Amino acid sequence: MKIAILGAMQEEITPILSNLNDYQTIQYAQNEFYFAKFKEHELVIAYSKIGKVNSALTAALMIEKFMCDVVLFTGVAGSLNPDLHIGDILYATSTAQHDLDITAFGHPHGFVPGINVFENTDDKLNQIANLVANKRNIQIKSGIIVSGDQFICDNDKKSWIKNTFNADAVEMEGASVAQVCAMLGVPFFMLRVISDEANGGAEMDFNQFLEKSSEISANFLLGMIQEL
Repeated sequence: MKIAILGAMQEEITPILSNLNDYQTIQYAQNEFYFAKFKEHELVIAYSKIGKVNSALTAALMIEKFMCDVVLFTGVAGSLNPDLHIGDILYATSTAQHDLDITAFGHPHGFVPGINVFENTDDKLNQIANLVANKRNIQIKSGIIVSGDQFICDNDKKSWIKNTFNADAVEMEGASVAQVCAMLGVPFFMLRVISDEANGGAEMDFNQFLEKSSEISANFLLGMIQEL
């Protein structure tokens, strides 16, 4: 199987690369793609750069140019749920784009013609995540993860996003990748480790816990690949 592993930032894929014995690098579309073997699989690894446009482009290239069969997203997210704390592992059951807004025309937030407000992730991959968690005696949670081209640190904005989408966590890339995968018929899984809490100082928490949270997410993802 050819597996795409995607993160938004270099810090989110560095733990993956450090676990590989050898990899090749190809430069394309002003980005770098890393190619490696892991167990019986071929891996294509990249960080997209921050934001929905960058992540959608990178995901599409991994599928269409590099012919990946499945897309796994690793990285961090901010909690919107008071029961989610820094270091908690969360996989997305569905995603939405919180910054899409044509409500002036009577549509709900997150909707534009031709797409769904919510895109579901792949059930089989989610089951594998639970299997890995059980084998490692790790607690894993699931929920709705929403994306937008904004770093959310305002508590009023957090509350609005949570209430509008019934969301558990927020970040800046996953929903656009989910949309690409849905349109191209490729299974998609997204794992996020909480880097900042719902009621905390998001920017301070994020900077402090980015590296550790990214490492937790990446190591868990490698465990999943061993089960594929």
